[in-house]
Amino acid sequence: MTFLEPSVWDGKIYTDRWTTGSAGTVDVVEPATGTVLGTAGMASGEDVFAAATRAAKAQRQWAATKPEERAAVLRRAGQVFEDHVQELNTWIQRETGAIAPKAAMETHVAANECFDSAGLPHHPAGEVLTSDADHWSFARRVPAGVVGVISPFNFPLILSIRSVAPALALGNAVILKPDPRTPVSGGVMIMRAFEEAGLPAGVLQLLTGGTDAGAALSEAPEVRVVSFTGSTAAGRKVGEACGRNLKRAHLELGGNNALVVLPGADVAAAASAGAFGSFMHQGQVCMTSGRHLVHESLKDEYVAALREKAELLPVGDPTGEVALGPIIDERQRDNVDRIVRGAKDAGASIEAGGTFENLFYAPTVLTDLTPENPAWAEEIFGPVAPVMSFSTVEEAAELINASEYALSLGILGDVGQAMRLTDLVDAGKVHINEQTVADESNAPMGGMKASGNGARFGGYTANIEAFTEVQWLTMRPEIAPYPF
Repeated sequence: MTFLEPSVWDGKIYTDRWTTGSAGTVDVVEPATGTVLGTAGMASGEDVFAAATRAAKAQRQWAATKPEERAAVLRRAGQVFEDHVQELNTWIQRETGAIAPKAAMETHVAANECFDSAGLPHHPAGEVLTSDADHWSFARRVPAGVVGVISPFNFPLILSIRSVAPALALGNAVILKPDPRTPVSGGVMIMRAFEEAGLPAGVLQLLTGGTDAGAALSEAPEVRVVSFTGSTAAGRKVGEACGRNLKRAHLELGGNNALVVLPGADVAAAASAGAFGSFMHQGQVCMTSGRHLVHESLKDEYVAALREKAELLPVGDPTGEVALGPIIDERQRDNVDRIVRGAKDAGASIEAGGTFENLFYAPTVLTDLTPENPAWAEEIFGPVAPVMSFSTVEEAAELINASEYALSLGILGDVGQAMRLTDLVDAGKVHINEQTVADESNAPMGGMKASGNGARFGGYTANIEAFTEVQWLTMRPEIAPYPF
């Protein structure tokens, strides 16, 4: 039997065991070929409410488990990802349309998220406070309780495990709702890993579902934190529902990230960085380089180099020797093409690409843009590189800040000018002499403005802030005297 043996999970959700969901099943479709790889169980809102009640009961016992035992579960889960890496990579390639290096990155990061999170149970959990009263006074970190995790289709394993692992390590129970388009990479893999690692039943539950299941996570009273990664439009709804129900929402949302090429930069190196930033995983990354801001002295040379990159990158079935695989589905492909067509209608020039066959969209380079052009103003989530020029650092900052998004920024060239620009812009992350796509398990990750409500994942500080509550605790040797 293989680790992801379909007979274990096919057509099922996981509560305290693999079982059928109330909302039927959904086909797991390989976007490159249209082949049905299996079926996943679908949970209803009622299933989520029941899961929340179950999770709240399991969480108390899990939180009381010795820190070394929780840490051991996390270490074993990380080892499971490493032990089954080839099988997992193949699934990620076929289910998400990822080329081999992208799939390998997901499993590598997933293992590291577990290993890093294994340190959380032994991390200092509070502080001793001074007090004018005759007692000891402490502020201690306690588990938030039940955490809901809603993850998207593009990097489903990473964007699920980065919340699941630290939340579990800190003593929470977790209800995981992956995108129905990628239920295996975003859910089954993680559920099976923690099953193998010996996590008690009910502490982690897998409920793939639609919008009603996601809404139920925001409404269920036992769920105290919702960790959501996805579009800004959907994130606003999650945040609104959580606010109404007085629970915390950690929102990592969309991005229309700028890659700035400063005067004097190495154009060949910059174009390579720009091509990776825009075309990696077909541009289906919240951190994709969605706006190329190139100094006017380099623009023509840069466009020519980027166009050559785009024309030479092979596109096709990601299990073969290609650089780009398919867009996840027709709806997403059609939205990419809508923006490209709209950009052309608004006066943009298509320097490369702008065509597709089935779900394979050619790497596309656009020029002759204005800030109002849809390809510049909107998040495309496809392999499209819009290029515009600037003359001064101050003008570049204005163009960057004009966007409603503020997730990631890449600056290529002179470090002194890059430092000046960094101080003038809004961005959750800035990468000098690197493109915009980067993620490490020990680094805080999050955006500003319409890209989210801050750094909510990564590293001890951000994870502890995200998945615990602060409790004030006082203690004295005898009952205190009172005047009543």
